[in-house]
Amino acid sequence: MGSAPLFPVVPGCDRVIRGAVTLYTAQIAGDTMITSGFRRGSPLRGVAALTAAVCSLVVASACAGNSPPGHPAGTSSPPLATTSGATASPAPAAPAPSPVPVRFSYQPLFPFADLADAHAWQASYAFGGHQPWHLSAGMTALAFTRGYLGFRGIDRVVRQTRAGGDARVTVGFLLPNGNASSAATIHLITYGSGRYAPWEVVGTDDTTLTLDTPAYGSAVSSPLTAGGKITGVDENLQADVHQLGSASPVGSYCCRPAGGQASPWSVPVAFHATTGQVITIVVHTGGHIAAVERFAVTGARVR
Repeated sequence: MGSAPLFPVVPGCDRVIRGAVTLYTAQIAGDTMITSGFRRGSPLRGVAALTAAVCSLVVASACAGNSPPGHPAGTSSPPLATTSGATASPAPAAPAPSPVPVRFSYQPLFPFADLADAHAWQASYAFGGHQPWHLSAGMTALAFTRGYLGFRGIDRVVRQTRAGGDARVTVGFLLPNGNASSAATIHLITYGSGRYAPWEVVGTDDTTLTLDTPAYGSAVSSPLTAGGKITGVDENLQADVHQLGSASPVGSYCCRPAGGQASPWSVPVAFHATTGQVITIVVHTGGHIAAVERFAVTGARVR
C-alpha cells in the first residue's frame, strides 16, 4: 500500500505541485554538494528542505481557491480580449518612467546647500522622523531668521500664505503695546519632490528696505558692494554675509546711517567663502525699539 502524499494535491494543480517537488529534490541534491566537507546535519540542509516545503504549501494554497468570488480558482483577472482572427498575447510591460529632473531656478539659502542634502534628509525623516520642522514653512522661516542669521529677537510668524510648493512667511517681533511688527517676508519653496519634500528659504520680498545689489544669483567676489533703497528715519544699516556650515558671518560691515523716502544706500562688504558656494547677503536696520527691526536678503554664488 503506497504511503499518503506529504501535501494534499488540489485538483488542477498537480503539475505545479510536481514542479515544487522537483525543486525540493534539486534543493537537497544541491545541498549535498554545497555542504560537502561540512559536518552532517548542517543547517543548510534543513534550510533547503524547509524552503522547498514552504514553496509547495504556498503554491497549493494559491491554487486552492483564493480568487475573488465569480472567478475560477487560480484566476486573478478576466482573460485578455482578442480581435477576430488574432491570437491573444500578453501586453508588453510598460517601461519604468525615467526620473524627471527638478528644475530649480532659485538660490538655495537655507537649510540645505543642494538637492542631495534635501534628499538625504528625506531619507532620514522617512526612516526615523528626524527634524520634522523641515516640513513646516513657518518653522523653517524662524530657524533661518533666529538660528542662521542670528536675529534672536525676531521670534514669531506674523502671517503666512501658501500656494502649492510656494510660501511667503512674514516674521516679526512684539511691540511694547502688544502688537506684532513685521521685519521681513521670507520666500520659501519646497525643495525637490516626493511625499516629504522639505521647505527651503530662497529670498525675501522687499518693501521699505530693499537689497538690489548684487543681483540675485549673480557671481561675486570679495569685497562685494551691497546696495538698495530704504524708507525710514534715523536708520542704521549693517550688512552681513553668511555661508552654510559657518557658525558666524563670513563677512560684515557696520554701520551706515540712512533714512528718507526710498533713498539709495550702498556699503562694501569683505568676506571669506568657498568658491562656487551660495552665500546669503543680509542687510538689517534697527535700534529704535529692537536690535533688528527690518531686514532683507539676497543670494549669490562665490566665483
